[in-house]
Amino acid sequence: MRYLVRERIFGIGDDYWIDDEYGDHAFLVDGKALRIRQTFQLKDVQGEVVAVIRRKMISLWETMEIERDGRTLATVRKKRFTPLRNRFKARLADGGTLSVHGNVLDKEYDIELGGGRLARISRRWFRVRDTYAVDIEQPDSDVPLLLSLAVCVDALTGGD
Repeated sequence: MRYLVRERIFGIGDDYWIDDEYGDHAFLVDGKALRIRQTFQLKDVQGEVVAVIRRKMISLWETMEIERDGRTLATVRKKRFTPLRNRFKARLADGGTLSVHGNVLDKEYDIELGGGRLARISRRWFRVRDTYAVDIEQPDSDVPLLLSLAVCVDALTGGD
């Protein structure tokens, strides 16, 4: 399943839709303005919060947390010292680890679990500057988690 994401244009406080491959709204990313730390809520089309994404204030590495139902689902950290590539690790509450790696210049990222690709974040096929796709490759994947990871990648790379 492919989802289309419009990147944040102005920074903190922006809301934007994530559409499915048919052009229908699937999720809303609600950027919470006037918060001390950067916070987003991922909401379904009924307005129910399916994930909360927060930047950690005090951390040695750039870090965000993804929460569901008040519990931390994943902690996402940006790796340092990786020229021309961005690398992230998402430690899951169940003990697993998702790896996110990609090319800074092409804005292509793979989300992997145990070496197998779950999803790809890509701007390759889009001429519109602020749009990218998240292709979910495994049908049984946790879609809100993978879309939340895409929001984290965008936030931790500054949308560059």
